[in-house]
Amino acid sequence: MELLKDRIKEDMKAAMKGGDKARLAVIRLIMAAIKQLEVDERIELDNDQIIAVLDKMVKQRRESIRQYSGANRMDLAEVEEAEILVIQDYLPQALTEQEIDQMVAEAVEQSGAESVKDMGKVMGLLRNKMQGRADMSIVSAKIKAVLAG
Repeated sequence: MELLKDRIKEDMKAAMKGGDKARLAVIRLIMAAIKQLEVDERIELDNDQIIAVLDKMVKQRRESIRQYSGANRMDLAEVEEAEILVIQDYLPQALTEQEIDQMVAEAVEQSGAESVKDMGKVMGLLRNKMQGRADMSIVSAKIKAVLAG
């Protein structure tokens, strides 16, 4: 299995050679985040852990976009959106709306959840399966809707 980190390094070299400064900057941010966690934890990250790092980076940028849009700073929001596009290149294929709905329904049934109080059980089942493939805030809202209904 190809290591995601190796692919990111190769893309960094290609961006340097191609003079794609915007993409290079984002890839360097990705590598810095990976290296930071590896140094802090004294481990070599595997693909799942790298996906978790990338997912966190996307989540941070979505929050920044929300704040920039609220402050009417669309120039900054557009920069964040461009960064998300680069980061998403390294995440697994995003789940469709129907796939998310189906996985939520299966997890609710599997966990035996009956109310919103049981939401943690359902999220626990879905988090690893959906990491990097779906916006977990949307998944959370879907779970609430199913459990409340």
